[in-house]
Amino acid sequence: MKAIVIGGGIMGLSSAHYLQQSGWNVTVIDKHNFQDNASYGNAGYVCPSHFIPLASPGIVQQGLKLMWNPRSAFYVEPRLSWSLISWGLKFMKVATKEHLKQSEIPLRDIALFSQHCYEELDKLPGFDMAYEHKGLLEYYQTEAKEEHSHHIAEDARKLGLEAEMLTREQVQAMEPQAKLNIKGALYFKCDAHLYPQKLMQSMKALLPQNHVTMIGGEELTGFEMQNGKVQKVKTNQNVYDADLVVMATGAWSREVAKMVGHDLLLMPGRGYSVTLENSPFQLNYPAVLQEGRVAITPMDGNKIRFGGTMEITSTNKPPRMNRVIGILEAVQQFLPEFKIPLPQEKEVWYGYRPCSADGLPYIGKVKENVIVATGHAMVGLSLGAGTGKLVSEIANGEKTSVDVKPYDPSRFN
Repeated sequence: MKAIVIGGGIMGLSSAHYLQQSGWNVTVIDKHNFQDNASYGNAGYVCPSHFIPLASPGIVQQGLKLMWNPRSAFYVEPRLSWSLISWGLKFMKVATKEHLKQSEIPLRDIALFSQHCYEELDKLPGFDMAYEHKGLLEYYQTEAKEEHSHHIAEDARKLGLEAEMLTREQVQAMEPQAKLNIKGALYFKCDAHLYPQKLMQSMKALLPQNHVTMIGGEELTGFEMQNGKVQKVKTNQNVYDADLVVMATGAWSREVAKMVGHDLLLMPGRGYSVTLENSPFQLNYPAVLQEGRVAITPMDGNKIRFGGTMEITSTNKPPRMNRVIGILEAVQQFLPEFKIPLPQEKEVWYGYRPCSADGLPYIGKVKENVIVATGHAMVGLSLGAGTGKLVSEIANGEKTSVDVKPYDPSRFN
């Protein structure tokens, strides 16, 4: 049985791995030669702590307030686009307390499952992703965020996740080499992190060893369908027979799903990151700067990455370096000694996260033999391995390891 996976990010490669392990003959097609997609430049978090969906109470008001600041962490580019309008209307409608509560368990379950999958991958001979399970600190500077953190910690504990509040002194003892300008932190012991580049390199080495065919530099142009099933996958260079198609096409998934007649409410959300090698600035633990909306990750021994922003924009807009200035300014507000010069544009990574209209991923069938795996927003890497395993279970008609009903890609149709 032939499976064609479209997309060479962590969703596509994980799906290919688990499909191959379950007996499928797998080909992965990627238009970018398996390089530089959103799976590379992210913060590397494997984070059950992120159980609050992007569509949550107050996010719309925050977005309206922040969008006029060119250095802010959140921005929606105003433009006449039916894709943006339809997505935005649904996003505003579902950003409620009720939706938040309904989303907590589905987001927790897939995150814990995915973390387990990563830990199993990490045991494979020669597989290296610099995986560390040491938790995540969420720094705060204000009483408002301290109170917010207390509520989040309480919710996390109700969900069975390890979370505790720490004083400034306790956090400073964990980071003796860095001066911290904080009031305290929320510590999620349940979280882990890894180095995305090493993860992707290991996946790209593992798949060909297991006879998965990897085809780069070919762009999808369409499908040949018969009786509601895809028979062939067409690219700008070849045509491939298919018994199964997996669409793991990230921020481009709405356009790809339309090729089989499915409307997927999804928008690209651009993020930026700066990575320093052999950096004089070091932390022992990954950290989120709550007021600054920035993620900091020590990676692979001597590297440190600073990332952030959510820019709802089109995929053809040039990068906005003001967003990078905003990230580095936020870092210095929390870590006064981290005086990081603005890098050249070519040294800044940016990529597009696929954002669903309600903050839950899309995982499931849109046609009899077509499965989508996208819409993970800022937790794509975190949920990548687990999503790949779920794709293989769906393809094989097995009972899924977690309930996939909340991720139904047809939930808005």
